[in-house]
Amino acid sequence: MMHPNTILTDKFDRQINYLRLSVTDRCNLRCTYCMPERGMTFASKDKLLTYEELSTLVDYMGDLGVDKVRITGGEPFVRAELINFLRTLSQKSFLKSIAITSNLTVIAPYIDELKELGITKINVSLDALDRDRFKEITRRDEYDVVYRNLMTMIEQDFDIKINCVVMKGKNEDQIIPLMELAKNNPVSVRFLEEMPFNGTGGTSETLSYRQILDKIESAYSFNKLIDLPNSTSQNYEVEGFAGSFGVIPSFSRTFCGSCNRLRMSATGSIRTCLYGKDQVNLRDLLRDGVEEEEIKNTLIQTVSHKPVDGFAAADELNGKYESMIKLGG
Repeated sequence: MMHPNTILTDKFDRQINYLRLSVTDRCNLRCTYCMPERGMTFASKDKLLTYEELSTLVDYMGDLGVDKVRITGGEPFVRAELINFLRTLSQKSFLKSIAITSNLTVIAPYIDELKELGITKINVSLDALDRDRFKEITRRDEYDVVYRNLMTMIEQDFDIKINCVVMKGKNEDQIIPLMELAKNNPVSVRFLEEMPFNGTGGTSETLSYRQILDKIESAYSFNKLIDLPNSTSQNYEVEGFAGSFGVIPSFSRTFCGSCNRLRMSATGSIRTCLYGKDQVNLRDLLRDGVEEEEIKNTLIQTVSHKPVDGFAAADELNGKYESMIKLGG
């Protein structure tokens, strides 16, 4: 019997209240650090959790203390009728925060309704402000659409975080131009270390967050901001800037000690660490008719075995990493 006040907590006494929820493994871009250009196998429609199943599982997790959800993909808005699911989420009173990670290529028809629903926390994947460099990284010619939608959402006062994966020898020269976005707009630009999730099995030499900071320091003087609890980014301000910037040690993994995250793939697989392996599939439990209490107990047990950090989790995989698009970011 599960205690009615049970909350998801791991053996290191970290409360897990943040769900990163992938709604699709498909994307209309082919970013080099995320997936190979060809040869990807995507989940068939019948393998995806339906929106009704997604809503049910979010409710179960809400009963266990989850009060923050981030919708990810793939690109979330390539899945049909996503806005209907977002309407459903917006009605769940236990959710204190609903956020979305998007590449902004197909978000335009939904901007006004997102604002009406109060879903204004948007993380934008943008790795270059140079059109040719953008095309080279994403393998698609969508820069103008992305930039136009970005400016529209800034004008409409969305809470925008711009995420740039810094790749050694590929887009280091885009760091300063992206910083200028924070100079002129109330956005947070975050620079991420590249991770080994490109789906090719190959690895790249990672530019560390300290090296990224050194490049920024060559052009600007900045001050440290106080980071929010459970923040993955180290945040800074430059005097006179409308926005701020941050670095995310996504490969160095310096933030693992305060991790409050749980990931669920579009096919229902639960992963307690991005660098680890899938632990259980909730879609299968739901479709097999497993009772609510048993599914919740399964979640509790799964979270209780969350590894101490991303290095311990990676040991389980022996260096065999999947494509980021399969993991939900």
